[in-house]
Amino acid sequence: MTRTVLVTGGAGFIGSNLARFLRRERPEWKVVNLDKLTYAGNAESVADLRQDPGHVFVRGDIANAELVEHLIRHHAVDAILNLAAESHVDRSILGPGIFVQTNVSGTQVLLEAARTARVKRFLQISTDEVYGSLGASGKFTEASTLRPSSPYSASKAAADLLVLAYGHTFGLDVVVTRCSNNYGPYQFPEKLIPLMIANALEGRRLPVYGDGMQVRDWIHVEDHCRALLAALEMGRGGEIYNIGSDNEWPNIQIVGRLLEILQKPRELIEHVKDRPGHDRRYAIDAAKARAELGWSPHIAFPDGLKGTVEWYLQNRGWWERVRTGDYRTYYDRNYGAR
Repeated sequence: MTRTVLVTGGAGFIGSNLARFLRRERPEWKVVNLDKLTYAGNAESVADLRQDPGHVFVRGDIANAELVEHLIRHHAVDAILNLAAESHVDRSILGPGIFVQTNVSGTQVLLEAARTARVKRFLQISTDEVYGSLGASGKFTEASTLRPSSPYSASKAAADLLVLAYGHTFGLDVVVTRCSNNYGPYQFPEKLIPLMIANALEGRRLPVYGDGMQVRDWIHVEDHCRALLAALEMGRGGEIYNIGSDNEWPNIQIVGRLLEILQKPRELIEHVKDRPGHDRRYAIDAAKARAELGWSPHIAFPDGLKGTVEWYLQNRGWWERVRTGDYRTYYDRNYGAR
């Protein structure tokens, strides 16, 4: 039986990669892609799916209950993968309100629509940032205490708890995934790796917070997408699955490696004042996902990083249009103002 999935935030970095991945790996499925096209949602990121009859793009807000209910009914959606979120920590510090509106209230709208329509599964895609900061050793497990330290991570933690509560209270089949830092194609160039690539290519300074020794666990977005499909198909209802690739790197070493690949001088690095509440280290224990979902990462970091640099070299027009804001015209030019 053909399956129809609603992917929210499907024009963002992970969402666009997921939409493309699902069409490739599950070609019999229909993907309904809902995205508000805010600063990080770029319709150009799914331009290659525009003529695909199995991919339906809809511009809209997950907080619009009428629209969400209509899409679920009209397309007979039987699973929701919620990636729609305001996701940049720095922006959450400057303006927390929209993070609560989208990440918390928007998730609740989706949950209520899913409950009413008896959607078969609700997959909430979250982040390791809900756990807060680790010390020099150890890893986050699914049982780790939630200690979010930014408005962004607090809003994601609140959304996770709402999802789990809908499962407990209303019997909605829910699964929560929490992933480490993603990298790869189509990432908005204000995040670390694409920002450094773009700045280096343009001969600009590479701003590194503080001493640059903040440690992150990096996973290629393709490996994350495979984990999400596994969680959708094989995850146990009401469970949380951490997703990571045992690949910890200090930020400054990531920046140095990118400069090596690009053959640019280290003198481009500029240490800047650290941001407020900057978590020192994240690391994920993905043993549960490996054991229960039969999943493991496939893309080695040196290969993935080199491939990511090559993608940004080959798709310079994409990120240049993002940097200038011209990417915002793509939807209206190709779909007409709506």
